[in-house]
Amino acid sequence: HEFCALMGPSGSGKSTLLNIMGLLDHPTSGRLFLDGREATGLDDRALTRLRGRSIGFVFQYHHLIPAFTAHENVLMPMLVDRGRPDAGMRSRADELLESVGLARWRDNLANKLSGGQQQRVAVARALAMDPALLLADEPTGNLDTKSAQGVFDLMREVSRSRGTTVLLVTHNHALAEQCDRIVELVDGRIVGDRRV
Repeated sequence: HEFCALMGPSGSGKSTLLNIMGLLDHPTSGRLFLDGREATGLDDRALTRLRGRSIGFVFQYHHLIPAFTAHENVLMPMLVDRGRPDAGMRSRADELLESVGLARWRDNLANKLSGGQQQRVAVARALAMDPALLLADEPTGNLDTKSAQGVFDLMREVSRSRGTTVLLVTHNHALAEQCDRIVELVDGRIVGDRRV
């Protein structure tokens, strides 16, 4: 249930590590366990199912569907997993939008929201399946200082209240120092691992 920052220069392997942890890439050696389950030998279908149910992703660019509302964007992971929307799924999306402070913007199209609002919708979407692990790749990189701190605080609160493990890739030292732990990579190797 740690809130961990992953830091390192460009080309150090941060994205590769995130892709392996997110079950998007296969490790060249070793074994990978997610939420107590070995994922190394799973086929693509099983990996997709495990990824969809156990991992939330927040990227630097929010990757919302612009023609969909905030509510519809948050519903998307549940629709992919379960098919047709039901009252429980709609209620979950509303609860998540409320938790990120966007309930009154639920019916706004994603492309009509500010950058900070879009990133908060992206966080809500990442939490739709109540994942054990939230991977965030420079989620505040395109935001002003106030919005960046707001998105960071939101993810921090999610980690604390839901027990979600968060791995945050960042170049922002001020944000990293607010995490539980900082892991530093250089040339694909861990060169630092310290508690804050």
